[in-house]
Amino acid sequence: MKNPVSINSIGTISPLGSDPADIWNNYKSEEHFFKEADFDGSPALAGFLPEYLQKESEELRNENSKYRNLDKSVLYAILAARRLARHSGFSYGTGINLGSSRGATGLFEKYHSEYMETGKTSSYTSPSTTLGNISSWVAQDLQIEGPEFSHSITCSTGMHSILNAIAWIQSGMAKNFLAGGSEAPLTGFTIAQMKAMKIYALENQKYPCRSLHMEKEKNTMILGEASGIVSLTNEEVENPLAFIKGIGFANEKLKHGASLSKNGKCLQKSMKMAMTDIDQKEIDAVVMHAPGTIGGDLAEVNAVKEVFGEKLPALTSNKWKTGHSFAASGILSLEMAIMMMKHQEFLAVPFSKFRRQPEKLENILVNSVGFGGNAVSIIIGKDC
Repeated sequence: MKNPVSINSIGTISPLGSDPADIWNNYKSEEHFFKEADFDGSPALAGFLPEYLQKESEELRNENSKYRNLDKSVLYAILAARRLARHSGFSYGTGINLGSSRGATGLFEKYHSEYMETGKTSSYTSPSTTLGNISSWVAQDLQIEGPEFSHSITCSTGMHSILNAIAWIQSGMAKNFLAGGSEAPLTGFTIAQMKAMKIYALENQKYPCRSLHMEKEKNTMILGEASGIVSLTNEEVENPLAFIKGIGFANEKLKHGASLSKNGKCLQKSMKMAMTDIDQKEIDAVVMHAPGTIGGDLAEVNAVKEVFGEKLPALTSNKWKTGHSFAASGILSLEMAIMMMKHQEFLAVPFSKFRRQPEKLENILVNSVGFGGNAVSIIIGKDC
C-alpha cells in the first residue's frame, strides 16, 4: 500500500483466553478448546469463553446499570476493547467500526420467545437488539467521540471492518480507528441453523473440527464465541505490532446464499488484489479461513493453488482449535499471524498435510470468507 497503516494494538477474548501470553501458549499446545453442551435439548460441541471471561461479562451488567440489558455480543466487545485500551493510546476522535454476523442473537431469541408466549415484549427489545449497539456501547465505555458504525457481512465482517477503517484513515477523515467484530453465537437456534445446513460437527473425536484436513468425509464446523478489535493508524508509532502491506476484496456470482465456487473465485481475486504491490514469492504463510467444511476448505485450497502455483506458502488455520466465531474469526486469524511473526514460529494444524515450516515469517496473508460469496485478504508484515 502506498500509505502504510500500522496495527499498534489488538485485544481479543476467545476460548484461548485474553492475555497474549496465555493465548500464545494455548496456540502452541495441540489441544482443542471445545466442550459439549446442551442446546435446547440438543447436544453439540462449541468453543466457549473460559469461565473467568464469562464471569467478567456478567459482572459488567452489575458494574453499570446501563449494561444490564445488553447482549453478550456487546459485552464481549467491551471486554475486548478494554484489553486493547491497556496497550494503546487513542484520541477522543478515534473512529470505531465493529460488526457482527448474527448480532444480538441471544437477546433476540429471548424477547421473541416472550412475545410468542404473551403477545407483549420488553421496552428494551428494539434498542438492545440493533446491530449498532456494538460500536456505540464500546464508544460509550471508552469515552470516544469519533465516527462510529456497525455492519454485517457474515463471516468476513471483522476483516471488512479493517477495510472500512483503512478507507477512512487514507481519506484523511480520521487518523486512528478501532476495527473488528464480536460474536456470541452459542444459542440453540443458531446451532440448529448450522445443523440444518449439514455443516456442523456431529462426532466428538480427538480433533472434532477437521479444518484443513483434506481427506475428511464429513463436514466438521464448530461454533465458538469471541470478540476481536485492532487499533489502526497512519501516524508514526513506536514498535507497532505489524504493518498492513496489502488489502484485497471481492465477491462472486452465487448459485445459492451460502455458495462458494469450487475454485474459490472470490478468494483468488482478493488475494491477487492484496498482492498488487508485493511479489507472491514474498508471502511466507497464509492463515486460511478454513471452517472445517468439505466444500469450504477445498475451495480455499484450490484458490491458493491457482494463485501461487506449485510452490505454496505455508498454510495453517486456527478453527480446529477455537471454532468458527463468524465476525470475530478474521481478527483471531490476524492475531495468530501477528503472534507467529513476533515469535518467528509457524503453527501448523497437527492433522493436516500442510505442515511445511517456512524459513522465515516476514509477510503473512490472512483470508476471510463469508456467506454471499465475498472474500477479504489482508497482508501483514514486520516492515512497511
